[in-house]
Formats: sequence, structure tokens, C-alpha cells
Amino acid sequence: QIQLVESGGGLVQAGGSLRLSCTASGDTFSDYAIGWFRQSPRKERDFVSATSRSGSKTYYAESVEGRFTASRDNAKNIVYLQMNNLTPEDTAVYFCAAGTELFYSDNSWDMYPYWGQGTQVTVSS
Repeated sequence: QIQLVESGGGLVQAGGSLRLSCTASGDTFSDYAIGWFRQSPRKERDFVSATSRSGSKTYYAESVEGRFTASRDNAKNIVYLQMNNLTPEDTAVYFCAAGTELFYSDNSWDMYPYWGQGTQVTVSS
């Protein structure tokens, strides 16, 4: 099976940028669609972005459309989430997840069987 490790989180001021990475190992990376999700305290895990196995299709939550960009490099087994113009509402633990099918609805987190440990993103006002 595939293992995932997120990195790149941290503290940033509102209006700033961060780039998260999701590095995979174990199984054939290009066999998996990759989703990004985030979770704040006392909230459910929210969909952020999802990228197809080849990287040719990417979908975003309305709340991040135009500010976040996901990309993947299958040769390096890595997916990036570039986050620009961050706001305090983006503060959350960000997770990447893998599954053999691409899901990108608001409640799609339970369709992805493999998860990383998460990385904290904190945006100060």
C-alpha cells in the first residue's frame, strides 16, 4: 500500500503563501488520485483539492479556488499544494490522502483510504 508524508506547514501572516508537499512511498504513485483536506478544531475534515492520477485534472473547493494550486510530479512521487493569499480562515491541519479513484465532493474524505499524518498551517491576522 501507499504511505504519505506531508510537510511545509507553518505560521504565516494573512496574505502570505505556503507550499505544502505530500511525499509518497510504498506503492506505484501514479496508480493513485491524491486529495488534500483540512480540519480545524471541532470541525469536520473539509475537501480542499483533488488531483487525478496523471495530474491532468484538478478540482478545488470553492473557498480556495483561485488561491490554491495543486500539482503533482509522478517521477518524484510528490504532490504540492501552493497556497497564496492566505487568510486566518485557512488555519487548519492539512492532510493529503490517496485512493485509486478520484473524488472531489465536499464529503469525499471517507472515499480515500490512505492518509498522511497532517501538517499544521496557522495564518495570523
